[in-house]
Amino acid sequence: MNPNSEVACSVGMRLIGWPAASRAVQAAAQEAQRLGVRVNVAVVDASGLPAAFLRMPGAPLHSIDIATDKAYTAASFGLPTGQWSQALRSHSEAVRSGLVLRPRFVAFGGGLPIVEDGVCIGGIGVSGGSEQEDTQCAQAGLAALGLGAS
Repeated sequence: MNPNSEVACSVGMRLIGWPAASRAVQAAAQEAQRLGVRVNVAVVDASGLPAAFLRMPGAPLHSIDIATDKAYTAASFGLPTGQWSQALRSHSEAVRSGLVLRPRFVAFGGGLPIVEDGVCIGGIGVSGGSEQEDTQCAQAGLAALGLGAS
């Protein structure tokens, strides 16, 4: 703390740990295997930085970046990516058309925030199946951590 101030210049930040990130990607891939799809699974921390990644053999190559961007979008806004279509309806046309053009922003299903005790500690993104399959796999990743979708 700055000796000239009673207010700290920094704040603590809760982030997902690597053991949890690893469990989440494994559980999501196991769900994908059960569903018969091949996916890429990414977990990022609350800052959007990579924490874990898993690519199932044969998963689409473009889905590597899509999974990562789904996790990034979910962590950065604390909102499941599949809820953006509805969420954008309450915003101006400029926001609706501009936000979806931002790099790394994904507005379709498969990305979920990882929330522990009301705090977003990261995001999980799955890509390679349908939106419903990707979301189901991401939910399995959260369930492996004892967390639900927000």
